[in-house]
Amino acid sequence: MSQLPWITILTLLPLLGGAAILLSGNEKTPWPRRLALGVCLGVLGLAVWMAAHFDGASAAPQFEERHDWIPALAVEYRAGVDGLSVLMVLLTALLAPMAVLASWGVSRRPPLYFALMLWLQAGLLGTFTALNFFHWFLYWELSLIPAFFLIRLWGGARRGEAATQFFVYTMAGSVTLLLAFLALFLATGKFDLLELAGLGRSGALAPALARELGWSEAAARGGMLVIFGGVLLGFAVKTPMMPFHSWLPLTYAEAPTGVTMLLTGALSKMGMYGFLRILLPIFPGQTRQALTPLLWLTVAGIVISAGAALAQRDLKRVFAWSSINHLGYCLLGTFVLLRPGGGLAQPELEQSAALAGVLLQMFNHGLTAALLFWFTGLLARRAGGRRDLEDFGGLRRVAPVFCGLMGIAIFSSLGLPGLNGFISEFLIFKGVFPLAPWAAAASLAGLLLTAIFLLNLLQKVFNGPLAERWRGFPDLTWGERLATAPAIALLLVIGVYPQLFLRLVNGAVAGFVNQLRF
Repeated sequence: MSQLPWITILTLLPLLGGAAILLSGNEKTPWPRRLALGVCLGVLGLAVWMAAHFDGASAAPQFEERHDWIPALAVEYRAGVDGLSVLMVLLTALLAPMAVLASWGVSRRPPLYFALMLWLQAGLLGTFTALNFFHWFLYWELSLIPAFFLIRLWGGARRGEAATQFFVYTMAGSVTLLLAFLALFLATGKFDLLELAGLGRSGALAPALARELGWSEAAARGGMLVIFGGVLLGFAVKTPMMPFHSWLPLTYAEAPTGVTMLLTGALSKMGMYGFLRILLPIFPGQTRQALTPLLWLTVAGIVISAGAALAQRDLKRVFAWSSINHLGYCLLGTFVLLRPGGGLAQPELEQSAALAGVLLQMFNHGLTAALLFWFTGLLARRAGGRRDLEDFGGLRRVAPVFCGLMGIAIFSSLGLPGLNGFISEFLIFKGVFPLAPWAAAASLAGLLLTAIFLLNLLQKVFNGPLAERWRGFPDLTWGERLATAPAIALLLVIGVYPQLFLRLVNGAVAGFVNQLRF
């Protein structure tokens, strides 16, 4: 049983499921929805099985598959799951059925819509499991294409503009990534991400560049900075990191609810995963050289995005800016891994706390943000498309279950103790404060602004006088309650027992921090 190619099966299921839905071509029956949900539940079951059999104490890839593909170009089919990716595989598998359920009412060309959703899931799963750049880059690009068409064909009034911005920004990042890795291939003859990471840590990449291109040592070091900049841009756009973020608010606001859930929940984590899997391991020296401006940009992103969320009136835009804010904490915890630790006796303990917090925050934010966009979609559907904060008030009187469950998700985003958002942010700040106290202190302004705009949202939408037109506002149906209940329960479970997921990453955290030591 252990010899089966589980990762290949995991990625092929949504690819084949999407093809089956599209080839069926039947728009008059519920089968496209049902088949999409069935495939997503099958992927979820397999991901849970893999997590249950995953050895969290090991830093090595597990369920690994490795086969020659194009030997002349050092291209292999190499896939595996380690502590850096196991939570992302689980998250993607969990969000996909949620997104399908949130999209159940799609009536225009449902076979194409649900096929694209499954192909988007396949691209995400492949990105989080591939260990050879060629193989990885195919999945990276595969996630871009269905996302573009989902936004362009089923989005809101400004869907054309949103899809174009999304495509142009992410394609520009993909081009710089590809050019950077072609340069590394010319220097080393390798595409394997783990082997390149070993060369990066040993400082062998710049000499290899000088040797293969006939450059001086100084020119090779400068060339490595340029290559580093290309990789950084690719991941900064996808995360997104300021100032490469401007595509995100419009895209999230105009995309259909289910698509927004996957964009914020999983697609944005591709950028963060790239920082951890590729940028820091392969370019540790170059990242250290750029560390101070990167930290300043991160802190600025945390504070500015929280302030921008406070200024918004559209609920989807509020949560879009909130996503940038929360991913800023992930960036903060990631970049401090390269801080020297000053006079700390054991800086690796603080680095380990920060990295564990980052990995858990990536999962927690993906789950919570997807839930918030789902509830926003349910609200807009009941309100005839209205999403403005000023349009509502007093809804808890007529829809207490809806307001209660959405309130739990909001307090999770706020970082309330007892919910999943608290422990991951706590671990990040526990690690960041001793390593970069000025960055941690400045970022606290983002936490304060987050509390203000989320409490303001609660006050305007759920409390206050109930407008006459909302007296017939329907509460959640039993089907909607059952659909959202597992995710709500997970917010509570992680809040009180985070070790359920932290145990999966302990080995990877220790190995990663040890490899990045000065």
